[in-house]
Amino acid sequence: MLIRIVRMTFLPEALPAFLELFRNSEQQIRQMPGCEFLELWQDVDQANVYCTHSHWHSAEALNTYRRSELFGRVWPATKRLFAAPAQAFSVQQVSS
Repeated sequence: MLIRIVRMTFLPEALPAFLELFRNSEQQIRQMPGCEFLELWQDVDQANVYCTHSHWHSAEALNTYRRSELFGRVWPATKRLFAAPAQAFSVQQVSS
């Protein structure tokens, strides 16, 4: 499983638009093949900083989503609301 974290800093005045965009697309993202989990986090110290936390069956599943029509609509609309470039990274759980 691949865990994807995307940290996004938004223009404060753009927060309502981002939250509406997320709410309108989150169920569709969750229904993408290979998506096992999706949630939205808000930074406790910076109200205009959010992270998406998602779980994917594989990097291939994530990349299929990233090539989808849905991503092609949602990501450009989200990027227009940024105050700074997003930081994205993929990780995997390490067994102890």
